[in-house]
Amino acid sequence: MVNTLFPLTVTGATARRSGRDLIGPIDLHLSGAPCTMVIGPNGSGKTTLLRLLSGAARLGAGQINWASDADYLRAAQAFVFQRPVMLRRTVLQNLCYPLQLRGVSRVQARRRAEEWAAKVGLTDLLDRPAPALSGGEQQKLALARALITNPKVLFLDEPCAALDGRAMREVEAILQAAKTAGTRLIMSTHDMGQARRLADEVLFLLHGKLHEHTPAAEFFAAPQTPQAAAFLNGDIVE
Repeated sequence: MVNTLFPLTVTGATARRSGRDLIGPIDLHLSGAPCTMVIGPNGSGKTTLLRLLSGAARLGAGQINWASDADYLRAAQAFVFQRPVMLRRTVLQNLCYPLQLRGVSRVQARRRAEEWAAKVGLTDLLDRPAPALSGGEQQKLALARALITNPKVLFLDEPCAALDGRAMREVEAILQAAKTAGTRLIMSTHDMGQARRLADEVLFLLHGKLHEHTPAAEFFAAPQTPQAAAFLNGDIVE
């Protein structure tokens, strides 16, 4: 399935705060890989890069060019944060909300919301206030709410950090299905097992710089830089 948002070209991109560069300059070209996994030590700039690419963070310098215009990008993307943002409504209303914004009828929105609740194991909680859910339940709701609109690209910032093993397997199965259906995943994780299972290509960040952009199989078999090799070995990388 052709994804009309790609290729994505990033040239000399930086993000700054209080006059200090958080990441960059970064040069990057993303095209057909179904899942780009962003990894690196804490503080390496993973979240900032995702926010830059999605437009949630201001570009300090450089350019980020998608194959489609900004209006289409906003309508065709979704973002799942490490700490999910819940509307002060029920689980059902949280799932219906993005559909209703797009003009989907109430009946159709409810039907799709019930389908997605079943996919992520929240059927019995449809009438529960979303802020009252556990952390893991909130993350599954955030994922379902993001995917219910069939986005062309889904950004995920360590979405499984609060999940146990069973919930993580369920979420990964949903993400694999999303990939198969044509949603492009750009995702960060601290879990190298998850990265190996889901990634098609890897971006390795360190100190806000892009050290490697490599097909996943090659990266995990033979990283190109000593810093990446040390990180995969579990060493402290400074």
